[in-house]
Amino acid sequence: FTSFLHFPGTSEEVAPPVQQYFMVPKKEINVVSDMVKWKRSQAYADYMGFILTLNEGVRGKKLTCEYKVSEPIEKLVALLNTLDRWIDETPPVDQPSRFGNKAFRTWYAKLDQEAEKLVSAVIPKHLADAAPEVAVYLKESVGNSTRIDYGTGHEAAFAAFLCCLCKIGVLRVDDQMAIVFKVFNRYLEVMRKLQKTYRMEPAGSQGVWGLDDFQFLPFIWGSSQLIDHPSLEPRHFVDEKVVNENHKDFMFLECILFITEMKTGPFAEHSNQLWNISAVPSWSKVNQGLIRMYKAE
Repeated sequence: FTSFLHFPGTSEEVAPPVQQYFMVPKKEINVVSDMVKWKRSQAYADYMGFILTLNEGVRGKKLTCEYKVSEPIEKLVALLNTLDRWIDETPPVDQPSRFGNKAFRTWYAKLDQEAEKLVSAVIPKHLADAAPEVAVYLKESVGNSTRIDYGTGHEAAFAAFLCCLCKIGVLRVDDQMAIVFKVFNRYLEVMRKLQKTYRMEPAGSQGVWGLDDFQFLPFIWGSSQLIDHPSLEPRHFVDEKVVNENHKDFMFLECILFITEMKTGPFAEHSNQLWNISAVPSWSKVNQGLIRMYKAE
């Protein structure tokens, strides 16, 4: 099993490793040459290991299938429900510009203030020292409050947040499906609501050359869900009827549905990369291609 999930034993009562030091993370990738350091780091190996382990964990499984839901998973969903409720409590303000509603900054300020407390509610008492470190990833995962934008870098911070919870043993091997289907899927719902409510700009978007304005991971895990599906092939996801009938079971189709809700005009024009992917013969090829593309990006 990949390195990030080496837990000290398997029973719930296991004491944490004796020496665990926590520190508030700081930005380490500042110039292009730092990317080389990042690619060779243990952090990169852990992060990609995490993504790929979950990719295998959800292979061929529907969102609606049965899976174990542990207490930490329930607590993470409650945390996301809180963020969702704050959106309702912070309506957009009237302003001249159409995009980047300034009410997002009010919403974000609340998260900035409460993040450590929210994280402390998820992790056990003996790991309380980890909260300031882990909370940074949560704060980074919802978009930028200055620019009022959101993109795949923010999404990566949420995956890193979940990876941290695995590293300290809060989430376990048998939480894999729930991490993707329950927690990450709920995260996506909240992010879509943020994007819509505050009309957030896409961060670092490559426009028509990018896969999607806002997300990437649900396309990876979502294509894995569809591997060896008896009837749905990649060419079907551009069919509106197929999407409407199956989106509740498959993350990939949920993403397509959101794109078609948000964008007008021919699919091939506004989502050219995805249109090209629909010509790939199998979901396993789509999945492999997306993983390569993710590493490159």
